[in-house]
Amino acid sequence: MEFRAEARFMRVSPQKARLVLDLIKGRKVEDALNTLAFTKKRVAPTIEKLLRSALENANYLSTEKNIDVDVDNLYVKRAVANDGPRMKRIRPAPMGRAYRYVRRISHIEIELAEKGKTGEAVAHVVGEEKAAAPAKAPARAKAKRKAPAKKKAVGAKK
Repeated sequence: MEFRAEARFMRVSPQKARLVLDLIKGRKVEDALNTLAFTKKRVAPTIEKLLRSALENANYLSTEKNIDVDVDNLYVKRAVANDGPRMKRIRPAPMGRAYRYVRRISHIEIELAEKGKTGEAVAHVVGEEKAAAPAKAPARAKAKRKAPAKKKAVGAKK
């Protein structure tokens, strides 16, 4: 089972948010929270708040909806920062001109999943299991075809 939290229209560029999200991907929630607490990026407290929100979503579902979730075995399954709408701004330039620049906005998503006792993911991912190899069709006798004979070119020099 996956538990999500999403922060939309964050005033940070997606590239800068991805730097912090790459630090916590695949880690246990405790380790991820510890990493975010000591990261010196401006977006780190926002991502920490988002991670705590996803953790509370998991806690809520385990108590209210009677879903069996061990909160201690949760790990960060997916953490992405996508582009949001861009704000176009203008800065004054010499001789009455204007330079345009872009303020980037990002949508940040964090998804938690539960690991089993042996360490494998409990949540089922579609397309992850190996497809059974299809049975081979019985060999058919193919009729051998003769290749057409090459024609000699008329008037060709040898």
